[in-house]
Amino acid sequence: MKPLIVDLGTAWRGGQNQALLTLKGLQERGHQPELVATKDSALAERARVRGIPVHIAEPPLLFWQAARAIRRVLQEHSVDLVHANEAHALTAAWLARAHRHVPFIISRRVGYPLKRNPLALARYRAASRIIANSRWVAAQAASSGAPQEKLTVVYDGVEIPAPLTAEARQAARARWGIEPDDPLFGCVGVLLPDKGQEWLIRALALVRAEFPNSRLLLAGDGPCRPALEQLARELGLANAVIFAGFVRDIESVYAALDAFLFPSVFEGLGTSLQAAMAWELPVVTTGCSGPAELVEDERAGLIVEAKSEGFSNAMLRLLREPALAQSLGIAARRRAIERFSAAQMVEGTLRVYREAVGEKQGSRL
Repeated sequence: MKPLIVDLGTAWRGGQNQALLTLKGLQERGHQPELVATKDSALAERARVRGIPVHIAEPPLLFWQAARAIRRVLQEHSVDLVHANEAHALTAAWLARAHRHVPFIISRRVGYPLKRNPLALARYRAASRIIANSRWVAAQAASSGAPQEKLTVVYDGVEIPAPLTAEARQAARARWGIEPDDPLFGCVGVLLPDKGQEWLIRALALVRAEFPNSRLLLAGDGPCRPALEQLARELGLANAVIFAGFVRDIESVYAALDAFLFPSVFEGLGTSLQAAMAWELPVVTTGCSGPAELVEDERAGLIVEAKSEGFSNAMLRLLREPALAQSLGIAARRRAIERFSAAQMVEGTLRVYREAVGEKQGSRL
Protein backbone atom coordinates (compact mmCIF):
# COMPACT_ATOMS: atom_id res chain seq x y z
CA MET A 1 0.00 0.00 0.00
CA LYS A 2 1.17 3.54 -0.78
CA PRO A 3 -0.46 6.12 1.53
CA LEU A 4 0.32 9.83 1.45
CA ILE A 5 0.37 11.27 4.97
CA VAL A 6 0.04 15.05 5.30
CA ASP A 7 1.18 16.90 8.43
CA LEU A 8 1.93 20.63 8.37
CA GLY A 9 2.84 21.02 12.04
CA THR A 10 6.05 22.97 12.56
CA ALA A 11 6.65 21.97 16.19
CA TRP A 12 7.31 18.47 17.52
CA ARG A 13 4.25 17.43 19.47
CA GLY A 14 2.21 14.30 20.05
CA GLY A 15 0.54 14.33 16.64
CA GLN A 16 3.84 14.59 14.80
CA ASN A 17 5.26 11.73 16.86
CA GLN A 18 2.24 9.60 15.91
CA ALA A 19 2.76 10.48 12.25
CA LEU A 20 6.39 9.34 12.43
CA LEU A 21 5.46 6.12 14.24
CA THR A 22 2.86 5.45 11.54
CA LEU A 23 5.33 6.13 8.72
CA LYS A 24 7.96 3.89 10.34
CA GLY A 25 5.48 1.14 11.08
CA LEU A 26 4.12 1.14 7.53
CA GLN A 27 7.63 1.07 6.10
CA GLU A 28 8.65 -1.85 8.35
CA ARG A 29 5.61 -3.80 7.13
CA GLY A 30 6.63 -3.43 3.48
CA HIS A 31 4.37 -0.51 2.55
CA GLN A 32 5.53 2.65 0.75
CA PRO A 33 4.37 5.71 2.68
CA GLU A 34 5.16 9.25 1.59
CA LEU A 35 4.86 12.51 3.52
CA VAL A 36 3.85 16.11 2.82
CA ALA A 37 5.34 18.36 5.53
CA THR A 38 6.64 21.87 6.10
CA LYS A 39 10.19 22.87 5.29
CA ASP A 40 12.67 22.29 8.13
CA SER A 41 10.04 20.66 10.38
CA ALA A 42 11.24 18.03 12.84
CA LEU A 43 8.86 15.51 11.26
CA ALA A 44 10.28 16.07 7.78
CA GLU A 45 13.83 15.74 9.09
CA ARG A 46 13.14 12.50 10.96
CA ALA A 47 11.17 11.00 8.08
CA ARG A 48 14.05 11.67 5.67
CA VAL A 49 16.43 9.87 8.02
CA ARG A 50 14.18 6.83 7.63
CA GLY A 51 14.38 7.09 3.85
CA ILE A 52 10.73 8.13 3.51
CA PRO A 53 9.99 10.43 0.52
CA VAL A 54 9.09 13.92 1.77
CA HIS A 55 7.28 16.58 -0.29
CA ILE A 56 7.73 20.09 1.05
CA ALA A 57 5.22 22.91 1.52
CA GLU A 58 6.55 26.34 2.48
CA PRO A 59 5.07 29.50 4.03
CA PRO A 60 3.70 32.07 3.48
CA LEU A 61 1.02 30.39 1.33
CA LEU A 62 1.25 27.18 3.31
CA PHE A 63 -2.21 25.75 2.59
CA TRP A 64 -1.96 26.41 -1.13
CA GLN A 65 1.63 25.20 -1.32
CA ALA A 66 0.63 22.00 0.47
CA ALA A 67 -2.45 21.58 -1.74
CA ARG A 68 -0.24 21.95 -4.79
CA ALA A 69 2.18 19.35 -3.44
CA ILE A 70 -0.67 16.93 -2.78
CA ARG A 71 -2.09 17.41 -6.27
CA ARG A 72 1.36 16.86 -7.77
CA VAL A 73 1.84 13.60 -5.87
CA LEU A 74 -1.61 12.40 -6.92
CA GLN A 75 -0.83 13.17 -10.55
CA GLU A 76 2.69 11.78 -10.68
CA HIS A 77 2.53 8.82 -8.29
CA SER A 78 0.19 5.91 -7.72
CA VAL A 79 -1.16 6.80 -4.27
CA ASP A 80 -3.74 4.59 -2.56
CA LEU A 81 -5.06 7.17 -0.10
CA VAL A 82 -4.43 10.55 1.53
CA HIS A 83 -4.29 10.79 5.32
CA ALA A 84 -4.54 14.27 6.91
CA ASN A 85 -2.85 14.00 10.30
CA GLU A 86 -3.83 17.40 11.75
CA ALA A 87 -6.10 20.39 11.10
CA HIS A 88 -3.89 22.35 8.68
CA ALA A 89 -3.25 19.18 6.70
CA LEU A 90 -7.01 18.62 6.55
CA THR A 91 -7.57 22.03 4.98
CA ALA A 92 -4.77 21.55 2.46
CA ALA A 93 -5.92 18.07 1.43
CA TRP A 94 -9.50 19.28 1.04
CA LEU A 95 -8.36 22.23 -1.09
CA ALA A 96 -6.43 19.73 -3.23
CA ARG A 97 -9.69 17.79 -3.72
CA ALA A 98 -7.90 14.63 -2.62
CA HIS A 99 -11.24 13.04 -1.73
CA ARG A 100 -12.28 13.19 -5.40
CA HIS A 101 -9.44 10.85 -6.37
CA VAL A 102 -8.60 8.46 -3.53
CA PRO A 103 -9.91 7.51 -0.07
CA PHE A 104 -9.47 10.42 2.32
CA ILE A 105 -8.61 9.70 5.97
CA ILE A 106 -8.65 12.30 8.75
CA SER A 107 -7.03 12.00 12.18
CA ARG A 108 -8.78 13.79 15.04
CA ARG A 109 -6.89 14.15 18.34
CA VAL A 110 -8.56 17.10 20.04
CA GLY A 111 -11.84 17.38 21.88
CA TYR A 112 -12.84 20.83 20.68
CA PRO A 113 -16.21 20.85 18.88
CA LEU A 114 -16.10 21.07 15.10
CA LYS A 115 -16.92 24.47 13.71
CA ARG A 116 -20.55 24.51 12.65
CA ASN A 117 -20.18 26.50 9.44
CA PRO A 118 -20.87 24.55 6.21
CA LEU A 119 -17.32 24.93 4.89
CA ALA A 120 -15.75 23.44 8.02
CA LEU A 121 -18.20 20.55 8.17
CA ALA A 122 -17.78 19.84 4.45
CA ARG A 123 -14.16 18.81 5.07
CA TYR A 124 -15.22 16.09 7.51
CA ARG A 125 -18.13 14.94 5.37
CA ALA A 126 -15.69 14.45 2.48
CA ALA A 127 -13.73 11.90 4.52
CA SER A 128 -13.84 8.17 3.93
CA ARG A 129 -12.89 7.60 7.58
CA ILE A 130 -12.22 9.79 10.62
CA ILE A 131 -9.74 8.24 13.07
CA ALA A 132 -10.31 9.47 16.64
CA ASN A 133 -7.59 8.71 19.17
CA SER A 134 -10.05 8.08 22.01
CA ARG A 135 -13.72 7.37 22.58
CA TRP A 136 -14.04 10.81 24.17
CA VAL A 137 -12.68 12.54 21.07
CA ALA A 138 -14.99 10.48 18.85
CA ALA A 139 -18.00 11.45 20.96
CA GLN A 140 -17.05 15.14 20.88
CA ALA A 141 -16.64 15.05 17.10
CA ALA A 142 -19.93 13.22 16.52
CA SER A 143 -21.88 15.57 18.80
CA SER A 144 -20.67 18.58 16.81
CA GLY A 145 -21.41 17.30 13.32
CA ALA A 146 -18.90 14.64 12.24
CA PRO A 147 -20.63 11.71 10.51
CA GLN A 148 -20.96 9.00 13.17
CA GLU A 149 -20.69 6.17 10.64
CA LYS A 150 -17.27 7.41 9.50
CA LEU A 151 -15.72 7.58 12.99
CA THR A 152 -13.32 4.86 14.15
CA VAL A 153 -11.31 4.83 17.39
CA VAL A 154 -7.64 3.90 17.08
CA TYR A 155 -5.70 4.74 20.23
CA ASP A 156 -2.40 6.55 19.77
CA GLY A 157 0.55 4.31 20.51
CA VAL A 158 4.00 4.49 22.06
CA GLU A 159 7.16 2.52 21.58
CA ILE A 160 7.76 0.15 24.47
CA PRO A 161 11.24 0.65 25.97
CA ALA A 162 13.41 -2.15 27.26
CA PRO A 163 13.17 -2.68 31.04
CA LEU A 164 15.10 0.05 32.85
CA THR A 165 18.46 -0.96 34.28
CA ALA A 166 19.91 0.43 37.48
CA GLU A 167 22.80 1.94 35.51
CA ALA A 168 20.47 3.74 33.08
CA ARG A 169 18.37 5.10 35.94
CA GLN A 170 21.47 6.35 37.75
CA ALA A 171 22.72 8.08 34.59
CA ALA A 172 19.34 9.72 33.97
CA ARG A 173 19.10 11.05 37.52
CA ALA A 174 22.65 12.38 37.28
CA ARG A 175 21.61 14.15 34.05
CA TRP A 176 19.10 16.18 36.06
CA GLY A 177 21.17 16.52 39.23
CA ILE A 178 18.95 14.26 41.35
CA GLU A 179 20.39 12.46 44.38
CA PRO A 180 19.74 8.69 44.50
CA ASP A 181 17.24 8.87 47.38
CA ASP A 182 15.45 12.11 46.48
CA PRO A 183 11.85 11.50 45.31
CA LEU A 184 11.35 12.86 41.80
CA PHE A 185 7.95 13.49 40.24
CA GLY A 186 7.61 14.61 36.65
CA CYS A 187 5.36 15.77 33.85
CA VAL A 188 5.95 16.05 30.10
CA GLY A 189 3.87 18.53 28.11
CA VAL A 190 3.53 22.01 26.69
CA LEU A 191 3.25 24.67 29.41
CA LEU A 192 -0.29 25.93 28.81
CA PRO A 193 -3.12 26.92 31.19
CA ASP A 194 -5.25 23.82 30.51
CA LYS A 195 -2.29 21.47 31.05
CA GLY A 196 -2.46 22.00 34.82
CA GLN A 197 1.23 22.32 35.75
CA GLU A 198 0.34 25.01 38.30
CA TRP A 199 -1.43 22.37 40.40
CA LEU A 200 1.71 20.24 40.43
CA ILE A 201 3.88 23.06 41.73
CA ARG A 202 1.37 23.83 44.48
CA ALA A 203 1.07 20.12 45.25
CA LEU A 204 4.85 19.81 45.60
CA ALA A 205 4.84 22.52 48.30
CA LEU A 206 2.38 20.39 50.31
CA VAL A 207 4.36 17.19 49.76
CA ARG A 208 7.66 18.74 50.84
CA ALA A 209 6.22 19.44 54.30
CA GLU A 210 6.58 15.68 54.92
CA PHE A 211 9.19 14.73 52.30
CA PRO A 212 11.44 17.82 52.07
CA ASN A 213 13.77 16.37 49.42
CA SER A 214 10.98 15.79 46.89
CA ARG A 215 11.43 17.50 43.53
CA LEU A 216 9.43 18.09 40.35
CA LEU A 217 10.73 17.91 36.77
CA LEU A 218 8.66 19.72 34.13
CA ALA A 219 9.74 18.81 30.59
CA GLY A 220 8.31 21.06 27.92
CA ASP A 221 8.09 24.73 27.08
CA GLY A 222 5.29 27.17 26.42
CA PRO A 223 3.77 30.57 27.18
CA CYS A 224 3.05 29.74 30.85
CA ARG A 225 6.68 29.13 31.74
CA PRO A 226 7.45 32.62 33.17
CA ALA A 227 4.33 32.53 35.38
CA LEU A 228 5.11 28.99 36.57
CA GLU A 229 8.71 29.93 37.38
CA GLN A 230 7.42 32.93 39.35
CA LEU A 231 5.01 30.68 41.25
CA ALA A 232 7.84 28.31 42.14
CA ARG A 233 9.87 31.23 43.50
CA GLU A 234 6.93 32.55 45.52
CA LEU A 235 6.42 29.13 47.12
CA GLY A 236 10.11 28.75 47.94
CA LEU A 237 10.52 26.00 45.34
CA ALA A 238 12.99 27.64 42.97
CA ASN A 239 15.52 24.85 43.56
CA ALA A 240 12.92 22.10 43.83
CA VAL A 241 11.23 22.53 40.44
CA ILE A 242 13.31 21.77 37.34
CA PHE A 243 12.13 23.58 34.20
CA ALA A 244 13.79 21.43 31.57
CA GLY A 245 12.30 23.07 28.47
CA PHE A 246 12.01 20.99 25.31
CA VAL A 247 13.94 17.75 25.84
CA ARG A 248 14.96 15.88 22.71
CA ASP A 249 16.28 12.84 24.61
CA ILE A 250 12.99 12.49 26.45
CA GLU A 251 13.89 9.00 27.66
CA SER A 252 16.26 10.70 30.13
CA VAL A 253 13.19 12.20 31.82
CA TYR A 254 11.14 9.02 32.16
CA ALA A 255 14.16 7.00 33.30
CA ALA A 256 14.87 9.47 36.13
CA LEU A 257 11.37 9.66 37.60
CA ASP A 258 9.78 7.89 40.55
CA ALA A 259 6.24 8.76 39.43
CA PHE A 260 4.54 10.59 36.57
CA LEU A 261 1.86 13.27 36.97
CA PHE A 262 -0.56 14.24 34.20
CA PRO A 263 -2.86 17.08 35.32
CA SER A 264 -4.37 18.07 31.96
CA VAL A 265 -8.15 18.51 32.05
CA PHE A 266 -8.79 18.74 28.30
CA GLU A 267 -6.72 16.17 26.44
CA GLY A 268 -7.56 13.96 23.50
CA LEU A 269 -5.57 11.10 25.01
CA GLY A 270 -2.08 11.90 26.32
CA THR A 271 0.88 10.17 24.68
CA SER A 272 3.28 11.33 27.40
CA LEU A 273 1.04 9.56 29.92
CA GLN A 274 1.11 6.43 27.74
CA ALA A 275 4.90 6.67 27.52
CA ALA A 276 5.20 6.94 31.31
CA MET A 277 3.09 3.79 31.66
CA ALA A 278 5.36 2.01 29.19
CA TRP A 279 8.34 3.06 31.33
CA GLU A 280 6.73 1.25 34.30
CA LEU A 281 6.05 4.42 36.26
CA PRO A 282 3.14 4.79 38.66
CA VAL A 283 0.96 7.47 37.08
CA VAL A 284 -1.50 10.01 38.49
CA THR A 285 -4.04 11.80 36.31
CA THR A 286 -7.47 13.38 36.42
CA GLY A 287 -10.70 11.70 35.42
CA CYS A 288 -11.23 14.29 32.70
CA SER A 289 -11.40 13.67 28.94
CA GLY A 290 -9.20 11.13 27.13
CA PRO A 291 -6.66 10.20 29.83
CA ALA A 292 -9.38 8.55 31.88
CA GLU A 293 -9.50 5.84 29.16
CA LEU A 294 -5.82 5.01 29.73
CA VAL A 295 -5.67 4.52 33.48
CA GLU A 296 -7.41 1.86 35.55
CA ASP A 297 -7.83 3.60 38.89
CA GLU A 298 -6.13 1.79 41.79
CA ARG A 299 -4.88 -0.93 39.41
CA ALA A 300 -2.67 0.74 36.79
CA GLY A 301 -2.50 4.25 38.20
CA LEU A 302 -4.43 6.73 40.33
CA ILE A 303 -7.22 9.05 39.19
CA VAL A 304 -7.66 12.18 41.30
CA GLU A 305 -9.60 15.43 41.43
CA ALA A 306 -8.33 18.12 39.11
CA LYS A 307 -6.75 20.35 41.76
CA SER A 308 -3.52 20.60 43.72
CA GLU A 309 -4.87 18.76 46.77
CA GLY A 310 -5.84 15.78 44.66
CA PHE A 311 -2.32 15.48 43.31
CA SER A 312 -0.60 16.13 46.63
CA ASN A 313 -2.63 13.40 48.31
CA ALA A 314 -1.72 10.93 45.56
CA MET A 315 1.95 11.92 45.66
CA LEU A 316 2.07 11.45 49.42
CA ARG A 317 0.36 8.10 49.12
CA LEU A 318 2.94 6.86 46.60
CA LEU A 319 5.79 7.99 48.85
CA ARG A 320 4.27 6.45 51.98
CA GLU A 321 3.39 3.17 50.23
CA PRO A 322 6.34 2.17 48.01
CA ALA A 323 4.90 -1.32 47.44
CA LEU A 324 1.75 0.27 45.99
CA ALA A 325 3.84 2.53 43.76
CA GLN A 326 5.77 -0.46 42.45
CA SER A 327 2.65 -2.53 41.76
CA LEU A 328 0.94 0.37 39.95
CA GLY A 329 4.01 0.84 37.75
CA ILE A 330 4.17 -2.85 36.84
CA ALA A 331 0.46 -2.89 35.97
CA ALA A 332 0.79 0.33 33.96
CA ARG A 333 3.56 -1.12 31.78
CA ARG A 334 1.56 -4.30 31.23
CA ARG A 335 -1.46 -2.24 30.16
CA ALA A 336 0.67 -0.15 27.77
CA ILE A 337 2.08 -3.28 26.15
CA GLU A 338 -1.33 -4.92 25.83
CA ARG A 339 -3.35 -1.94 24.59
CA PHE A 340 -1.30 1.13 23.70
CA SER A 341 1.82 0.08 21.79
CA ALA A 342 2.91 1.75 18.57
CA ALA A 343 2.56 -1.61 16.82
CA GLN A 344 -1.11 -1.82 17.79
CA MET A 345 -1.69 1.75 16.61
CA VAL A 346 -0.13 0.99 13.22
CA GLU A 347 -2.18 -2.19 12.81
CA GLY A 348 -5.35 -0.32 13.71
CA THR A 349 -4.53 2.40 11.20
CA LEU A 350 -3.84 -0.19 8.52
CA ARG A 351 -7.24 -1.78 9.13
CA VAL A 352 -8.88 1.60 8.53
CA TYR A 353 -6.82 2.09 5.36
CA ARG A 354 -7.80 -1.32 3.99
CA GLU A 355 -11.48 -0.79 4.73
CA ALA A 356 -11.47 2.61 3.02
CA VAL A 357 -9.57 1.38 -0.03
CA GLY A 358 -11.81 -1.68 -0.30
CA GLU A 359 -14.95 0.45 -0.20
CA LYS A 360 -13.56 2.83 -2.81
CA GLN A 361 -12.72 -0.05 -5.14
CA GLY A 362 -16.13 -1.62 -4.55
CA SER A 363 -17.90 1.62 -5.46
CA ARG A 364 -16.20 1.58 -8.88
CA LEU A 365 -17.48 -1.90 -9.80
